[in-house]
Amino acid sequence: MPGQEQLVRIDGRRLRLTNLEKVLYPASGTTKGEVIDYYTRVAPALIPHVIGRPVTRKRWPEGVDHEPFFAKDLEPGAPRWVRRMPIPHSGGTKDYPLVGDVPTLAYLAQVASLELHVPQWRFRPDGARGDPDRLVLDLDPGPGVGLAECAQVARWAREILQGMGLEPFPVTSGSKGIHLYAAIAEDQTSDQISMIARELARAIEADHPDLVVSQMAKVERAGRVFIDWSQNNAAKTTIAPYSLRGRARPTVAAPRTWDELDDPDLRHLEFAEVLERVETLGDPLDPLGYHAGARTSPHGPLAAYIAKRSAARTPEPVPANALGASSTPGALPRFVIQEHHATRLHWDLRLEREGVLVSWAVPRGIPHSTARNNLAVMTEDHPMEYATFEGTIPRGEYGAGTMTIWDDGRYELEKWRDDEIIFTLEGRPGGPLGRVRLVLIRTDGAGEKSTWLLHRMKVDAAGRPQSDGVPVSASEQADGDGRDVGVDGGGDGDGETHDPSTDPSDQRGSERDDRVSTPSAPSPPSAPPPPWPSELRPMLSTAATPGLAREAARRWAPGGSPWVEVKWDGIRAIGVWDGRRLQLRARSGNDLTAAYPELTGVDAGLGPTPAVLDGELVALDGQGRPSFPLLQTRMNLVRPGEIARESARTPVRWFVFDVLAVDGTDAAPLSLSERRELLERIAGDSAAPIEVPPVLDDVDDALAMARRFGLEGVVVKNPASPYRRGLRSEDWLKVKITHTQEVVIGGIRPGRGGRTGQIGSLLVGVPDADGALRYAGRVGSGFSESALRTLESALTALRTDVDPFEGVPDLDARDALWVRPDLVGEVEFAEFTPGGILRHARWRGLRPDKSPSDVRRED
Repeated sequence: MPGQEQLVRIDGRRLRLTNLEKVLYPASGTTKGEVIDYYTRVAPALIPHVIGRPVTRKRWPEGVDHEPFFAKDLEPGAPRWVRRMPIPHSGGTKDYPLVGDVPTLAYLAQVASLELHVPQWRFRPDGARGDPDRLVLDLDPGPGVGLAECAQVARWAREILQGMGLEPFPVTSGSKGIHLYAAIAEDQTSDQISMIARELARAIEADHPDLVVSQMAKVERAGRVFIDWSQNNAAKTTIAPYSLRGRARPTVAAPRTWDELDDPDLRHLEFAEVLERVETLGDPLDPLGYHAGARTSPHGPLAAYIAKRSAARTPEPVPANALGASSTPGALPRFVIQEHHATRLHWDLRLEREGVLVSWAVPRGIPHSTARNNLAVMTEDHPMEYATFEGTIPRGEYGAGTMTIWDDGRYELEKWRDDEIIFTLEGRPGGPLGRVRLVLIRTDGAGEKSTWLLHRMKVDAAGRPQSDGVPVSASEQADGDGRDVGVDGGGDGDGETHDPSTDPSDQRGSERDDRVSTPSAPSPPSAPPPPWPSELRPMLSTAATPGLAREAARRWAPGGSPWVEVKWDGIRAIGVWDGRRLQLRARSGNDLTAAYPELTGVDAGLGPTPAVLDGELVALDGQGRPSFPLLQTRMNLVRPGEIARESARTPVRWFVFDVLAVDGTDAAPLSLSERRELLERIAGDSAAPIEVPPVLDDVDDALAMARRFGLEGVVVKNPASPYRRGLRSEDWLKVKITHTQEVVIGGIRPGRGGRTGQIGSLLVGVPDADGALRYAGRVGSGFSESALRTLESALTALRTDVDPFEGVPDLDARDALWVRPDLVGEVEFAEFTPGGILRHARWRGLRPDKSPSDVRRED
C-alpha cells in the first residue's frame, strides 16, 4: 500500500523504507521498490567509481513526470551512519553524502535520488579536495545526429588519447550521448586537465569540422557532436557510471565495450539490461578501478597495492590515494603479523615505516628458534588501515582467503638499510609472540618479490641471551603439508613466494618442526609440498650477436672456459619430480603432463629425492636433429587416444639443463656451476627420453657445430649467475643460427585458387616497446594441411571487426578478416626490412606455450 513503511536491515544498518509501490517511471511502471532493488544489486559495480567523491543528486520524489530538484546538502533526517564531507559554498558549508556501501545507496534511492552526479576528483585523507584522477569527455549530439555519430567521434578521441598514453573507456550516458573516461595520474590540477581536454576537443574539431564542435554556444551544434570538455572543472560533475537517469524510461549511464560502439543499432540501456550485463559480463569500466589515478601514477608507495584491489570486491581497506598516512610523532611504530589462509597458508609480517606497512610474506612464520632462518618475500606496501584488518577476501580476488591477526603491537628499530633490518617486536600481553629481536637480511632482488631471510637473534638488544619461542601454529587445523583445509581461494596474493630457503647450517629435521599439524598428533609429510605456480616460471635469455657472446664469455670466465649450451629447437618445460612421477609445466603455466606420457607416465629414473628441473621438450628427425615442425604434431593434442598414437610415431625427449629446487630447498640463489653439480647428481645417469646435454667450452666451436648439424643456435651463460625466475637476464645470451621470429596473429587473408575456402595467408605482428602490435607482414607458405585445419579452427573463434595492428597497408587490409590477437606462432624469415616487415617469411607452427606479451623482436 502507498504510505506503508518497512524497517529493514541492510549490511547491519537499519533503514526505514516507505512508499515502495510508488511509480517513479510512469512509462514503464517502474516503482521506488524496483529502484531501490536496482541500486542495491548494482552496488558492487557502481561503488568503485563514486567512492570518495562528493555526490550531487537529482531527486524526483513525485516521479519523472514531475519537476526534479538538485540536492547537494544531505537531508537533516538522513541516518547518522551515512558518511558525509563538508564543502564550503558562498551560501554556507554543505555536507555532501559519500557513497561507499550498499546501505547508503539504498537510502539515496529511498529519497528518490535517481541521478547521482560526481566530480572527477576525490577527497584527500585530510578532507581537502584532491587533484583529479580521471579525465572525462562528454560527447553530446546536437539536433540531427545521434549515438552513431557520437561513437565515431569517440573513436577519433580514443586514437588521440592512446597516443597520449591514456586508455579511454566509453559509457552511453542513458540520456543522449557518450562519455569517455581515462585514468590520469594525480599530479595535475583540475584546471590543467580542463585545458588538456579543451585542446583535445579543439584538435578533433579541426580535423572533423563537419561533425565536431568544441564551442559552448548551442547555435553551433545542429548536425554536429559537441565535445564538452568543461566537466573536468573541479566545480562540475558528471552522471556517475551505473546511475539511473530521470528520463521517461529507467535508462542507465552504462559502461560499454568498444566493440559495442561499432554496432549501428547502438542504443541506451535500461536498468534490467544493465543488471543482467553486470551479472554475466562484469564491469567493462573495471580497469578504471577504485582509484583511477593510482593505477597510472608512478607516485606514491601504495600505488601497487591499490592497483591490485577493487573496493567493490574486497573487504580490505582501499585508501583514497597512494600517498600513505602521517606517522604519529614520538610513538613507537606499529607492527602486525597476520595469518593468511590463501591458496597456501602463510604469515604476513608488516612493519610501519613512513606512513605505510612495509610487508613480507613468511611461509613458515616467525622463527621460533635462534637456530633457524625462515624465508621472507617482500610484497607491496600496505596502508596503515591494514594493521587492524581481519576478514575473508573473496574467491577470485588478489590474495583470496581468510586473514586473521596472529599478533600485533609496537616495535623498536635498531637498523633499517636496503639489505638489512634489525628490530625488536613486542606483541600483545599474553599473545603468542612475546618480545623478540629479529633481523631481516635481503638475499636476492630488490623491492617487491625480493627474497630475505628472517632470523631470530641469539641475544636481545641489551646483549642478553634470547630464548626460543613458541612454534607458529594455525588458528584453524591445517593438513600435513602446511596448507589450510577448505579454503578455495583465488590468486595467491601476498603469499606468492618461493620454496622455503634455509641457512646451510639448518638441518632438514628442524625444518619439519614448523610444519602445521595437530599438536597432539604431528604428521610431517613424506615429501615437500608441490611448488607454487610462481616458482615454476623459467629464467629467460637475451638475444645477442656472436661478438657480444664472445665478449661476455671472456668477461665471465677470464682465463677459464666459457659456458656454452646448445639452443634446442623445442618448447620450454619445467618438471616437478616427486620421487616417483614427473609433472611438466609449460612456460605459460599450462599443465603438459598428460600430453607427453613417454616422460610422465613412467619412472623417469631421477632418484628418490624430489626436485624441480628446467629443460626443453624436443622432437628429433631421422638424422637426430631437433625438428620444430615434428614437435608441432604433439603440441595441440588433447584426446588420450591421439596422444598415445602420436607419441609412438613421434617420441619426444626432455633435455634438462638446470635445477630450481631439491628436496624442498630453493636452489635458485646458487650459482649456475653449483646448480649443474646438483643436476648431474639427480639426472646425470638418466637415459633417453631424459638427458642432460653436455656443456661446451668454446663459443666459436659451438656455433660451428650448430651450423654443421642444422641446430637453432647456442646459449652462452654466466657460470656465477643465480636462477632468476620469470626474468629475462643478460646472464644468459642466446645466439641464433637460423632467423626465426615469434609473431602474434591478428588477421587472415582468404585463399584463392587451390586454397579457395581456406586460409591464404596470415597477417602477423610484433609488439613494440610501448606494447602496440606493430604490423610485420604476411605469412603464406610453410603450411601443412593439418596446420591449416588447426589454424582455421582456432582463428574462427577469435574473429572480430577490430583491426589489432598499427601500420597495416591498405592493400593488405583490403580483404582482411581480423582476429583477436591471442595466438602466437613462429616463422622463419630472411631479414627485417627497414620498415619492420618480415622478408620471405615461412610458417613454422603455433606456439601455445607463449602468450602475446612474451613476443618481442629478435634482432
